[in-house]
Amino acid sequence: MPEVLDPKKFDSFIKEKTPCVIDFWASWCGPCQMLGPVFEEMDKEFKGKLRFGKLNVDENQEIAARFEVMSIPCMIVFKNGKESGRIMGFMPKPALKERIQELL
Repeated sequence: MPEVLDPKKFDSFIKEKTPCVIDFWASWCGPCQMLGPVFEEMDKEFKGKLRFGKLNVDENQEIAARFEVMSIPCMIVFKNGKESGRIMGFMPKPALKERIQELL
């Protein structure tokens, strides 16, 4: 399962050595709900190579604003604590997997 992030966990999560993908989402967002199961499958598939986290933008508005997340779902890939790219909107697993690998 992707780790549920909050302000206390967020910065340490993105700064760990293993790269990570953070899903900025909200419960009312239809495409976010569609992405949830795909994101969970990716978490299992990349175990040990890539970490997955979820950040609810309604509950963590300050972090969403800090990273200028204007629309959701928005997935941000982090390497060594720095953003290496973004993936906007829902996409099926094969396309999402390919895009994540391009950003690593």
